[in-house]
Amino acid sequence: MTTEEIQHFQFEDGAALLIDKPLDWTSFDAVRKVRNLIKIKKVGHAGTLDPLASGLLIICTGKFTKKINEYMAKEKEYTGTFTLGAVTPTYDLESEPENFKPFEHLSPADIEAVTKKFIGEIDQVPPIHSAIKKDGKRVYELARKGIDVKLEPRKITISEFEVNPANLPEVQFRVVCSTGTYIRSLAIDFGEALGCGAYLSSLCRTRIGEFHLKDAVSIEDFEKAIKEKRRKESKK
Repeated sequence: MTTEEIQHFQFEDGAALLIDKPLDWTSFDAVRKVRNLIKIKKVGHAGTLDPLASGLLIICTGKFTKKINEYMAKEKEYTGTFTLGAVTPTYDLESEPENFKPFEHLSPADIEAVTKKFIGEIDQVPPIHSAIKKDGKRVYELARKGIDVKLEPRKITISEFEVNPANLPEVQFRVVCSTGTYIRSLAIDFGEALGCGAYLSSLCRTRIGEFHLKDAVSIEDFEKAIKEKRRKESKK
C-alpha cells in the first residue's frame, strides 16, 4: 500500500488499510488516529496487537468494516524474541521477570528440538492478562484486581515454528499460526517445556493471510498522505 494509493481511497466506500503499528500504541490508538484523520465514524481493526508489539495491523473503513471477521480469521505470521531463564506475570515485559532458573545447560539442539512439540493442532490456555471476556468482564481487569481467573484451553494450530538460539538467553523465533493463538502463551509454554521458563521480550506481526508488513505504511506516512489528499482536493 503506497501513499499514492491512499490518496485515491474512498474511505466511506470501504478500504483495508495496512498500518505498521508502532511500539507503545494500542491497536485502538491506531484506529482512533486513522478515524480522526479521515473524518468518518466507521473504522475498526482486524485483530489486536498488544502495546509492546509492533507490525501489521489491518484497519478497515466504511463498508469494509463488514470484512473485519474475515480478515481476523486468516493465518498470521510473527517474529520476535523469547527470553529464557525467567517468567513474568503478564508473560511479556509489561511486568517484571521473576522465578529465575538456569538455562546455560541447554544446547541449541535441545532448544530447537522442543519446537516440534508445538507444531500442529495443540491446546493453548490464553493469558489471564488478555482482553478475553469471562462473565462479561475483561479477564485482565480481574487479574489486575488479584482475582483468580481460570481459563479453559483452546484449540489452535501452529504450522511453522522456527527458533535461533545463537544469542542466549534471547531466542529469536518465527511462528506461523491460526487465529486465536497467543504468542505470549507460546512463550510461557515453550519455557516450561525447556524447564527454565521464558517470556515474550519482543513481537512483530509480519503477515495476516496474503497481507504483508512490507506493504504497510507507518502512521506518520499515512498522516502525510491524508494531508496531501486534502490539499489536492482543496485545489479542485
